[in-house]
Amino acid sequence: MRMTIGKAIAGVAALSVAGMILTTAFEPVWAHGPTRQKVRESIEINAAPAKVWAAIGNFQDMSWLPPVTKTEGEKGNEIGATRRLTLTGGATVDEELYKFDAAAMTYSYRITAVDVKVLPVNNYSSTLTVTPSADGKGATLEWAGAFYRGFPNNDPPPELNDEASVKAVKSLYQTGLAALKKKIESGS
Repeated sequence: MRMTIGKAIAGVAALSVAGMILTTAFEPVWAHGPTRQKVRESIEINAAPAKVWAAIGNFQDMSWLPPVTKTEGEKGNEIGATRRLTLTGGATVDEELYKFDAAAMTYSYRITAVDVKVLPVNNYSSTLTVTPSADGKGATLEWAGAFYRGFPNNDPPPELNDEASVKAVKSLYQTGLAALKKKIESGS
């Protein structure tokens, strides 16, 4: 039996295609997990940067943030300092300071424990920074955070998905910044 080169090539090609189909049909399917979300909000405050820093620069005092009713902590502004925020309604958020630079008027912290029903995030870290405003007549306060959604697996429920997490953090930042601006500018 004589096989032509054309038939041989066609046979090899058919086997090759069949092999690729079988290989991909039985490969495990890798679903993409959550991606790190980021929120950055800032506000201009009609006050000297030092005055704004004085209002936020103590890691052990979050009285400027509206839902916080009590702050308890240890180690002041030392790296590794901890605080527990008690919120209206009794929920708590535990946080740890991991960067602090008074001269640069900035600090960074992470949440170590929070109920996702209170704030729908995981692996949350945040930085507060005070700088002179662009016009030199006041201060800019920036609050930037990075986190994963409240539900770490695929197919999150709507209240724990990326959009819900971003919306909750954005709302918290905007509320906090507006309250601080009002407090500082009114002199209270």
